[in-house]
Order: sequence, then C-alpha cells, then structure tokens
Amino acid sequence: MTKALTNKKRPFRWHILVFLAPAALIYTVVMILPLAETLRLSFFHVDTTTREVTFIGLDNYKELFFNVNWVGPFFRALWNNFYFFIIHMLVQNPIGVMIAALLSMFHLPGKKFYRTAIFMPTLLSFVIVGFVWKLMLSPLWGVSKGLLTSVGLGSWFMPFLGREETALTTLAFISVWQFIGIPMMLIYAALLSIPEEVIEAAECDGVTGFAQFFKIKLILILPTIGIISILTFVGNFNAFDLVYTTQGALSGPNFSTDLLGTMLYRTFYGQQTQPGDPNMGAAIATMMFLIILVGVAIYLFFIQRKLTRYEM
Repeated sequence: MTKALTNKKRPFRWHILVFLAPAALIYTVVMILPLAETLRLSFFHVDTTTREVTFIGLDNYKELFFNVNWVGPFFRALWNNFYFFIIHMLVQNPIGVMIAALLSMFHLPGKKFYRTAIFMPTLLSFVIVGFVWKLMLSPLWGVSKGLLTSVGLGSWFMPFLGREETALTTLAFISVWQFIGIPMMLIYAALLSIPEEVIEAAECDGVTGFAQFFKIKLILILPTIGIISILTFVGNFNAFDLVYTTQGALSGPNFSTDLLGTMLYRTFYGQQTQPGDPNMGAAIATMMFLIILVGVAIYLFFIQRKLTRYEM
C-alpha cells in the first residue's frame, strides 16, 4: 500500500505556469521577438529605389568587417566601448567598494545621508545629467573654470568635451559620477550580510579595521564584485544615452566619442547626409549582442565557477 502511494504521480502544478505566463509573455514581446527580428533583418537588403527586399545572407557582415568605409568606424567604436568599460572598472567599482567599506566599518554621523546623496545621481535621467554637465563644462558660461581657479588649478582648464583627447574620458568620468551608487549599495548590502560569527572570530584573533576588510570581508564579497563587474560590462557596451545627449548622434568632436550604440543609431536611422540602412544597423546590433553574450559567457563559465567553488 505504501509502495503504491509512493509510485503515484504527483499532480502537475498548473499554478506555476499561471504565475510565470505574464512575465514570460512580456519578456518575449519586449526582448525575444525584437532580438529575433533584428537577427532576421541583418540577412536582408532593401533597395532604396524599388524597396525590393533581397536575402543576401552574410553580406552585411562582410561589408562591416571588410569594407574600408565600415571596418574603421566599427573597430574605433568598439575600442571606445572597451575604453569606457576599463575606466568604469578601474575607477567606479574600486571607489564604490571603498565607500561601502567605510560606511560599514565606521559609525559615521549622517551615514544615511551619505548613502542617499551618493546614490541619488543614479536616479537622474541621462538627459538631465548630460545637459547639466555640458553647461558646467562649457568654456563660455560653465562654472568649471572658476572652480578650478579657486583651488589653484585654473591652468588645467580646457574645453574637456570639445577636444578629441579628453572628450571620451570626460564622458566616462561623468558616467562614473552618475552610477557609482550602484556598486556602493550592492557591496554595502553584501558586507552587512556577512555573519556576525565570522566578524567576532576575526576580532578574537586580533584582526580588526582595514586588515579585517582585506583579509576576510573582501574575500567573502568576491562573488558580489564579480556580479558588479559583469553588470558594468553589459551596461557600458549598451551605452548610448549620455553620449547622444552631450555630443549628439555624430559623437563629436570628429567621432572621438563614438560608441557602438551611437554608430548603430546613425546607421539605422541615418544622420545628415548619411541615409538610414536598417539592415546594416541590424548587423551592428547583432554584433553588439554577440560581444555582450561572449563576455557574459566567459564570466559565467570561468570566473563565476571559480568564485563559487572558492566560496564553498
């Protein structure tokens, strides 16, 4: 009798499908179908005069990688994306970790205010951030020259957004200022989730202060730092809004701030004398997706596995 009850099939839980269906439907409509349509568009060509649609296979990708008019701008934009990402990894995330560590280790007066103030720019629109910083850095009516002069650094002032050598770096630091609150809050939450028993054991062994952070806490929050790194990678390779707001679709000066996102926009919709080409734009978008996919896969299959194994 007991064996018969054990072998009896458990009823299918239909309520799981009911609760998952809305989210799956929205995700399919918003993400899966546009992605599939973008991939499909990249294999076709539309004649601008007759509007005839022709299947051309991988010809758009051949143009992108072997045509001198496309390969240079594409790899320049790709390098700019990597440069944008590197600055965020070397500046934003370490400073976010440092601020979170200071907030968790010391009983600072006004700690909640500091957390809120640092996180607040994250909630601002790209349009507002880009417009305000463009006004501040303007050589004509900006306040940056006066601020640098007041601290004895007036000779350092230059049109930061108007020079090819400094425009992309300036935009990267503006983005760091806006989003530094995200790694700070994630790391702060990870530090607060460390069991008190571990901290008490470290203090009993005489490990306190910064030594405790670097020898114990930092090791325990490595998985969170890994997640922040991959989120930074995905976000930076999808970057578009800040550059478009401050420098326009042409990503001036002289395309020095051009990213894959702005190149995709110009190619898909056209800009000034450049006609729009949705099919070539779809090819660029597909390459962006593949680059992000490869980066995430490398993280999941190599870095995250090692972090999880180390944690266990």
